[in-house]
Amino acid sequence: MDSQPIKPPWLRVKAPTGENYQRLTNLIRSKRLHTVCSSASCPNMGECWEQGTATFMILGRICTRACRFCDVDSYSRPGPVDLEEPQRLAETVFEMGLKHAVITSVTRDDLQDGGASHFVHCLNAIRGLCPDITLEVLTPDFKGREQDILTVLKAQPEVFNHNLETVESLTPKIRSGAQYKRSLEVLRFAKSQAPHIKTKSGLMLGLGETNDQIKQSLQDLRDHQVDMLTLGQYLRPSSFHHEVMRYATPEEFLELGNYARSLGFWRVESGPLVRSSYHARL
Repeated sequence: MDSQPIKPPWLRVKAPTGENYQRLTNLIRSKRLHTVCSSASCPNMGECWEQGTATFMILGRICTRACRFCDVDSYSRPGPVDLEEPQRLAETVFEMGLKHAVITSVTRDDLQDGGASHFVHCLNAIRGLCPDITLEVLTPDFKGREQDILTVLKAQPEVFNHNLETVESLTPKIRSGAQYKRSLEVLRFAKSQAPHIKTKSGLMLGLGETNDQIKQSLQDLRDHQVDMLTLGQYLRPSSFHHEVMRYATPEEFLELGNYARSLGFWRVESGPLVRSSYHARL
């Protein structure tokens, strides 16, 4: 049995409550949609929803990869693509009154285009009802297929996000089926094809990396023209997932955030409770 470090006080937050939170939760449930906010028990969920931002996960709840940090089901067979999901998603975004929506997905290596066309259908449906909204996609790597990346870019999201998640040496152990350099190339290619679209990535601390390795990854991201960055603390979903090796202090996050800004990132969010979509609104 592994011994985990004790969770520090700066990671203890109150669960979101209130009438508006319950109303939005009921709305999402009635539309048969899935938010990363609730499924990951995000500590910022109430704050983000009140500020008009939410993150939706499309293409079902079953992933074709089994990353060691992620709590999404990867042991079942994915179902067919829900062709009615884009319209339900658009209606929910409209009823929530969102100003910025983040659309992510499970990895669907079973689909010929990895789900790229479904991203487009979702973005187009949302814009049909909410023409003034800004949209962010948080995509899988599409196995590096440039055509699938181009498909998503043609839908003109304001932000193209693909998370590096961890440092190069830990990637084979932590990210099932992923490649560190391939993820960097996905981000570089996206920026080269659509310079007006902001590119974004994020890393977790506490998986066994050193801060020097994090700094190298930040340099790698800037070398690949990434504009925006999130740094947050890894929290273990269950005893079956990778151990938390350490809890980085708020001071460490401040130092790393300042280092990232010195490299020229356009926007940086760095802190123990930061997640990919924290303060995502442009």
